[in-house]
Amino acid sequence: MITPAAALSAIPSGLRDPLLAEYREITRNYAEHRWRPSELSGGFFCEIVYTILHGYAAGSYAASPDGPKNFPEACRKLENNTHVPHSFRILIPRALPALYDIRNNRGVGHAGGDVDSNHMDATLVLAMANWVLAELVRVFHTLPIKEAQALVDALADRRIPLVWEGGSMRRVLDPSMKLWEQMIILVASKSGGVIVTELFDWTGYDNKSYFMKTLREFHAKRWIELAKDETTLEILPPGADQAAQIVARADVGAGRRK
Repeated sequence: MITPAAALSAIPSGLRDPLLAEYREITRNYAEHRWRPSELSGGFFCEIVYTILHGYAAGSYAASPDGPKNFPEACRKLENNTHVPHSFRILIPRALPALYDIRNNRGVGHAGGDVDSNHMDATLVLAMANWVLAELVRVFHTLPIKEAQALVDALADRRIPLVWEGGSMRRVLDPSMKLWEQMIILVASKSGGVIVTELFDWTGYDNKSYFMKTLREFHAKRWIELAKDETTLEILPPGADQAAQIVARADVGAGRRK
């Protein structure tokens, strides 16, 4: 059976391995609702793909990814390579600047803005990265589109995400986690503010007093910003960092159980 790495064997490992690793990171972060890391990965993914397309046209690949200073202009120059497949000359070079720009000029790269666009942008990053990688596989291994997409799908990290979402309900799927861990993970999983009563329902906990005491402790630690009327809250950078550490520990534990 052809593996994704084998399908891209014409690309040197110094570019192929980062490409596959970055794609896995995008799919993994998206599955875990970690929108910002997913979007930031999209920028590096673009730089890797650009380096591959440039090397393919030149007949000589760089040893490692090399992002040009003027990324849009560099991609436009790829259109001059009339001896390469149409997707390598027109389609991918025109898609990459849009994907790259999400990192630089949207919510992921800078604070501010009227609406938090991270979730929406992360969805676009995932879809575009999926298409670009499938096209690379198709061209390099001369596969039909359906088979190329099947190979790319096999790359995606299919582990059960830590947080399940169904309608307005969310659940941490590891019931062995402590309450405070579940609370901070659930808050981090949602883009924007969280309604306190919803968070209480998501935990499935029955002691409201202890739940609120924990939220106030989070607020004191600057993990969250709890509204004065204690009806809504929003995660702060230290809280997001705590959530990331919990996810990392969960990943290690899952790896040991395999």
